[in-house]
Amino acid sequence: MSSSLIANPTADRSRDSHRTKKKKKSIKQHQQQHDAKWKTHAQQQLYSSKLHQALARVNISGDAPRRGRAVRDAADRVLAVAAKGRTRWSRAILTNRLKLKFRKPVHKRQKVVVVGPGRPKKKARFSVLRLRGKTLPAVQRKVRVLGRLVPGCRKEPLPVILEEAIDYIPALEMQVRAMQALADLLLGSSSASTSATAAPPS
Repeated sequence: MSSSLIANPTADRSRDSHRTKKKKKSIKQHQQQHDAKWKTHAQQQLYSSKLHQALARVNISGDAPRRGRAVRDAADRVLAVAAKGRTRWSRAILTNRLKLKFRKPVHKRQKVVVVGPGRPKKKARFSVLRLRGKTLPAVQRKVRVLGRLVPGCRKEPLPVILEEAIDYIPALEMQVRAMQALADLLLGSSSASTSATAAPPS
């Protein structure tokens, strides 16, 4: 009776190693599926055409930072639509866009600071959050930073953040490739038109 209750340590170790191998294999397959989804030529072409249409509708008037933000927002929106809302980061981008659309404008009040000859200046306060952030272990700080980088993952646990990052990073790589191709096309067409106008008539 007691012999049946005693566990075999070698069998437990082999079972655990089999589980970890299986888990690693499933994670690797999952990552390859996400990579393959964003690396296909058809997906790249579809994203590039939709990005071109979205950029044609962007209002490019204004200063350079505003133009850059408008282009980035359009590219992110098209990327989220290409993901079809199946991921947390794509839903976060799309809902953030809706919130910005329906948000009422906030009028900021200007602070007037009066410093007289007899008034002492206030000492800067230390934030509790800032102090707590310094005491966090390095891994937790990095997880928090990664959660801020991936849209919609600010308050999520580590497995969710990693799952979303596995899909978000190849999507961003595809976005960079598409934007680089569009930039090359625009630079090529602009240099060809300038060389055609600069050439003397024969």
